[in-house]
Amino acid sequence: MASLRLVAALAPSPRPPPPTPRREPRRPPSAVRLTSGVALAAAAAAVAAAASPPALAALSEPANALSLPTWAVHVSSVAEWVTAMWLVWDYGERTGIKGWKGLSWGMVPLLGGAMCACTWHFFYNSESLEVLVALQGALTVIGNMTMCIAAYRIFKASQESSKTS
Repeated sequence: MASLRLVAALAPSPRPPPPTPRREPRRPPSAVRLTSGVALAAAAAAVAAAASPPALAALSEPANALSLPTWAVHVSSVAEWVTAMWLVWDYGERTGIKGWKGLSWGMVPLLGGAMCACTWHFFYNSESLEVLVALQGALTVIGNMTMCIAAYRIFKASQESSKTS
């Protein structure tokens, strides 16, 4: 019996199976990560506001202060606009059609208008910052025109490419 143990101990052991190649996990696209991050931040802000200590609740704000849900809409709208700008730019990169990048540039004035609105609201619609309201209106008009021009250029490029095909 002892000799069998000795033979078993000296016998070569079977080789372990070769390791399987490890695949890297697929990461979601950047836009999905950005959107999920914005949603997570909004949810965290809502939880923090609901669980705020009584000392914070005692702070008074002016009557024209925006509520937390209204701020969530403002911030998420800006985040969505930035995401849309990035997606339009990325589409232009992938397709090689420069008009889509132009559309992304045409969206910039509207982003500036949104920033003006958020800044004005952040300071409780202060009369000393009324210029931001006028600037927001001007940027909205300019942004609508630049996006219209960019969309027309995309249309013309698609018409030309369909004629050559």
